[in-house]
Amino acid sequence: MAQYDYDLFVIGGGSGGVRAARVAAALGKRVALAEEFRFGGTCVIRGCVPKKLYVYASQFPEHFEDAAGYGWTVGEAKFDWKTLVANKEREISRLEAIYKRNVEGSGGETIHSRAVLVDSHTIRIVDENRTVTADQILIATGGRAAAHPALPGHEHCIYSNEVFDLPELPKAIMIEGGGYIAVEFANIFHGLGVETTLVYRGKEILSRFDMDLRRTLHETMEQKGIKILLHSVSEDVSKRAGGRLEVTLNTGQKLTVDQVLLAIGRTPNTENLGLEAAGVEMNKQGAIVVDSYSRTTVGNIWAVGDVTNRVQLTPVAIHEAMCFVETAFRDNPTEPDHDCIPTAVFSQPEIGTVGLSEDDAAKRFKHLEIYRTSFRPMRHTLSGRQEKMMMKLVVDGDTRLVLGAHVLGPDAGEMAQLLGITLKAGLTKDDFDRTMAVHPTAAEELVTMYKPTYLVKDGARVEN
Repeated sequence: MAQYDYDLFVIGGGSGGVRAARVAAALGKRVALAEEFRFGGTCVIRGCVPKKLYVYASQFPEHFEDAAGYGWTVGEAKFDWKTLVANKEREISRLEAIYKRNVEGSGGETIHSRAVLVDSHTIRIVDENRTVTADQILIATGGRAAAHPALPGHEHCIYSNEVFDLPELPKAIMIEGGGYIAVEFANIFHGLGVETTLVYRGKEILSRFDMDLRRTLHETMEQKGIKILLHSVSEDVSKRAGGRLEVTLNTGQKLTVDQVLLAIGRTPNTENLGLEAAGVEMNKQGAIVVDSYSRTTVGNIWAVGDVTNRVQLTPVAIHEAMCFVETAFRDNPTEPDHDCIPTAVFSQPEIGTVGLSEDDAAKRFKHLEIYRTSFRPMRHTLSGRQEKMMMKLVVDGDTRLVLGAHVLGPDAGEMAQLLGITLKAGLTKDDFDRTMAVHPTAAEELVTMYKPTYLVKDGARVEN
């Protein structure tokens, strides 16, 4: 048997790569992990974690307003962008150190360098100008914000990487895109007092989500003061005197802003990794092609996470990493389960969702029961806030299986995690109905909607 320097070499120190390295090392395998930037990857350094911290920051103005209805007198509030940025950086640095320490504490080696494949078993450590060999290789290099080189003036724009560390909080921002990243940052900047315009080429934001979620969120965002321009794309970005930017849209409308954030998708990080030299196949989008076990077209090379462009979520990358370890090192071939994944959009109000949307369910099931409710949550009653909460269950009318659960409102993401368990377990609407409610909560509505709001038969809505 050929002898190698390592049993496993991981390229990429994000959530998926770190988990695989840590668990494999704990099994007694000789493991090394190379990361060229910072441990923690997109999620910890420039994604989920700092974004959620900024979401919290942006919610305080509404909390201050709501406090009056509960008897509180709140003095003049002031926000300091630089303080938020500095505190965010301190927190992600703490998490970065933990990620690195977890690998080393399990017996793995960490290497701060870019790593490139030379062949199917050889890796070049670029910064150290040396090569090492490994029996198994895992690519977990993630993805990055998609660039827009065809846009005149794209060099004046920023992406999700830079947005967390702007030297100054802009007075006005235009965000292009309609996915969860664009929507979340639109709410963040608006909450921080920035004049915010969201520009999207499609007919509705969050196109992959249930129609009631996206329409209700759209309406609520506009009521808050966020401008949403649909069927629109930027055609030119030019810098004006004084440093402001003028954006010309395809509709002829011109916007003058301080920053333009492009959130138009993400691209797998596969360039200049030596994948071609090793014989690893990529698709037209540049993502690594893998089988159902995360194995590439080269038998000993694997890939997990965003670099495969399957499901771009941090918990999915971690799950795929755990399945990889089971398959490669525990003689227990395990396929990642990508079905019925709960997810959240940290908009304001936030979205929590799991399972099929009504539209998707109607394409697969002939008879649906739709349970839908909209109400003002209790926390808004004394504050006077008119913002509504929405909950929806999509049910197979023949088997009573709950196919989808969708929530818009406070703590929706927390509810989605628990709903994910119930849908994954294959529970029926009857199971929901015989579950006792917790009162008074907003979540109790999920188990007290006894009568369908309407039916869907052969794709057509039928009033109940």
